[in-house]
Amino acid sequence: MAVSTASDRWDVDAIKAGAGVCVVFAVPLQVIAALLGNDSGLATLLRIGALLGFLLGAGVAAWVQQRGLPLSHGLVTALVTFAVVQLGFILARAVAGNELRLGAAIANMAPVLGVGLFGGFLGRRLQRLGIQPSIIRNASRPSAGADEPSEGAP
Repeated sequence: MAVSTASDRWDVDAIKAGAGVCVVFAVPLQVIAALLGNDSGLATLLRIGALLGFLLGAGVAAWVQQRGLPLSHGLVTALVTFAVVQLGFILARAVAGNELRLGAAIANMAPVLGVGLFGGFLGRRLQRLGIQPSIIRNASRPSAGADEPSEGAP
C-alpha cells in the first residue's frame, strides 16, 4: 500500500493563488466591516462583498488546482484564509482588552464554507468546459526554440 503525503493531495500553489485573491478582495472588506461595527448597514454590505471575495478566491484555487479535487481546494482556501483573518481579529481584540467573540467567528465560518464550496463548483465547471487559467495555458505552450524558424528566415 502506497503512503499518500499532503503534497500528493493538495496543490499548494493553487491554494496560495486562491488565498492571494481572498487577501486582495475579501480581507480588506472584512477589516473595514469590523471597524464599522455590527450596527452599520454599510458593514453588512461589506461583509457580503467579503463573501464574494472568498467565493472568487475559492473559485481560483479550484480552477487552477491540478489534483482533481476542486471542491476540496475551494473549501480549504476559503476556510484557511478566513481562519487566519479571524485569528488576527481575535488577537487584536485580546490585545485591546475587548470582549472576545469566538462564537461569532465560528458562526461566521458557515457562510464562508458555503461560498468556498460554491467556488469549488465554479472552478470545477470551468475545468470541465476546458477553460484553462493563463498560468496553465502558458506552461503548456512550447517555447520558441531552435526548431522553429525565426522571422525573416527562408
